[in-house]
Amino acid sequence: MRACPYSRKCSGCQLQNLSYSEQLKMKQVKLIRLLGRFGHIEEIIGMESPLNYRNKAQALFGYKNGKIISGIYQSTTQKIAEVDFCMLEDEESQKIVKTVKKLAGKYKIKAYDLETKTGSLRHVLVRKGLKSGEIMVVLVTKNQDFHAKEEFARDLVSAHNQITTVVWNVNPTDTPLFLGKSSETLFGNGYIKDNLCGLDFRISPASFYQINPVQTEILYGKAKEYAKLKGDEVVLDAYCGTGTIGLTMAKSAKKVIGAEINTDATNDARENARLNGITNAEFYNEDAADYIAYLASKKEKIDVVITDPPRAGCSAKFLKNLVKLSPKRVVYISCNPETLANDLTVLTKSGYRATKIQPVDLFPFTKHIETVVALTRK
Repeated sequence: MRACPYSRKCSGCQLQNLSYSEQLKMKQVKLIRLLGRFGHIEEIIGMESPLNYRNKAQALFGYKNGKIISGIYQSTTQKIAEVDFCMLEDEESQKIVKTVKKLAGKYKIKAYDLETKTGSLRHVLVRKGLKSGEIMVVLVTKNQDFHAKEEFARDLVSAHNQITTVVWNVNPTDTPLFLGKSSETLFGNGYIKDNLCGLDFRISPASFYQINPVQTEILYGKAKEYAKLKGDEVVLDAYCGTGTIGLTMAKSAKKVIGAEINTDATNDARENARLNGITNAEFYNEDAADYIAYLASKKEKIDVVITDPPRAGCSAKFLKNLVKLSPKRVVYISCNPETLANDLTVLTKSGYRATKIQPVDLFPFTKHIETVVALTRK
C-alpha cells in the first residue's frame, strides 16, 4: 500500500505510518482502555479494501504564486495545503474537483482569497451514491458573483456524465467549508439518491450522510440487531439526520419517531419514508435533547432509544431525560470513544448495563473510531 505524498502537509490521515492491520490493533487497544470497564469489547470490524471509501469530497480554492490551487483547509494556519490526490476519496470525485478548477480559469471565476478577502469561488463539495452512482456537485461562492454559471455547469456535466445534479450555494460568512442558506440548482433536481441497507435515501447538499456506506451498512446492521425488535416496539431515533437508522428499523417496529434539528435533513427524512413506502415513521424538526425532555414530561412510552450524537456526545439534558423516559433498551452509536465513555458512565450509574460493545472502522487511516453499544435497563 503506497504512502500518501501529501500526508505531512495535509494531516488528514493521522495513522499513515501504520499498516492497516496495525491501525485496527491500535484502535482495539484504545477502546479496551477507554471502555473495557463497561464490558467485553468485540473485535473491531475493518474493511477489506480501506482505500477510496469516502463518498464525499471537499476542496477549497485559493491562489499560490498567482495560480489557482485546490486543497485542504488548515485551521491552525488558516491557509490551504495544496493537494491534488487523496487515497481515501472517490477517484471520480477527485477528477471533478480538477475540472472545476480548470473551468474556473476558463470562465475567469476568481477564487476567494482567505487573506485579502477578495474573489468569489470558495470551495466545491462532491457527493456520490455508492450503489446508485449518482453524483452531486455543489459550487460554493462567497457572493453572488458567479457569471456564466449555466455555461460552467453545462461544461462540468459534459466532462463528467455521471453528474446528475449541480447546485450553486452562497456562503457569505468568514467560515470556510460551510454551506450558506442561499442555493440555486443549475442542473438536475438538487439532490441525489442512494441505496443503504435495502432502502433508498435522498441526499441534499446540507444533509448528513455517512461518508463510508460500506461500513455504515455493517454499523447499522449491528444497531438493528442490538435493538432486538419484535414488531410491537415504539422506537425513538434521536439525532436522526435523514432518517437512515430509524427507517432501517421501521419494518421491524410498531412505530419510529425521529428528532433532528437540521431542517433540510428532517425534510429528507420525511421524503425518504415516502420513497420507501414507510408509513409508521414520523420525523420532527426538533433538538434531540428538547424533544426527549418533552416525551419524558408527557410520560410517553418509548421501548427503544437509538442515539447517534455528534462528537461532543449526548448533552447532560438529553441523558437526564433519557433516564426519565426509561426505555427497555438503548442503542448508542458513537463516533468518539472519549465522550462515549463519559456518557456510558452516566447511563450505567442510572440503571443501565452495557451488554454489547462493537467497534466498526468507518475511517481507515484516521484516528476516528465508530462504536455501537447495546444497553439494557437493569
